[in-house]
Amino acid sequence: MRDFSQSHDMLSLNTATVRKQLGVETPLPKILDQCAKLGIRAIAPWRDQIHSTGLVETSKLVRSLDLKLSGVARGGMFTATDDAGLKLAAEDNRRAVDEACELNSACLVLVVGALPGALQGKAAHKNIALSRQQVTDGVGTLLEYARKQNMPLAIEPLHPMYAADRACINTMEHALDVCDALDPQRSGMLGVAVDMYHVWWDPKLKQQIDRAGRERLLAFHVCDWLTPTTDLLLDRGMPGDGVIDIKQARGWVEAHGFNGYAEVEIFSNRWWALSGEETLKTCIERHKTAV
Repeated sequence: MRDFSQSHDMLSLNTATVRKQLGVETPLPKILDQCAKLGIRAIAPWRDQIHSTGLVETSKLVRSLDLKLSGVARGGMFTATDDAGLKLAAEDNRRAVDEACELNSACLVLVVGALPGALQGKAAHKNIALSRQQVTDGVGTLLEYARKQNMPLAIEPLHPMYAADRACINTMEHALDVCDALDPQRSGMLGVAVDMYHVWWDPKLKQQIDRAGRERLLAFHVCDWLTPTTDLLLDRGMPGDGVIDIKQARGWVEAHGFNGYAEVEIFSNRWWALSGEETLKTCIERHKTAV
């Protein structure tokens, strides 16, 4: 297992962590500049932030600051109520692959979607099996395109509390079932993003990490589960502040040869209420002590 205690070279910042500091939306260029000044070598930007800045300008900034990308957030949201909606989702996902390629990302992270309309407050139907089939079909179609562009796809299973509205793939086991069905040759082009906030509770976590192996372990995301958690979306904890044994899980993924970044991804009104510099410095400290 790698020693993180003396350096934060393998820390990647998911830009959601500092996207809304002191109640104000933080522009992506400012986030990148802050990272560079503090010696954070890698990032995982969100597509809406990329679009606000412009893909070409974002690409220039990443290169000028010599930053790497542990991933791009996000592709996915494959489900829809009709063929027109499925077509729009497919087109957007191809654009996401192209954007990840332009930024030389390690992978494109997929949050797959769930019941259409649920995220907006009214699900169009209750057939989660249909949504899961649309997800499998959508990933399979996107995989064909991603192979040609040489961009790995990382399915991110989300905690079951998001099964209705954000992702109907909720366990590592389910994500790997989809990977095995679509990529039986284990090509390295389809795998999983292991986000500890979403999978820490799973009694099969180590078993499924072992099943994934190096070919399917494409990303490792860290934060903590607070007790009590006051908001299921916007109260993620800084590593070390909650109940997740992050170091143990990192040991499990690294035992299979994973040598990528540990990506800090925190959606938190608590941390967004502080300055970006304070939050980033805490990320660095916790990366050394709790990750």
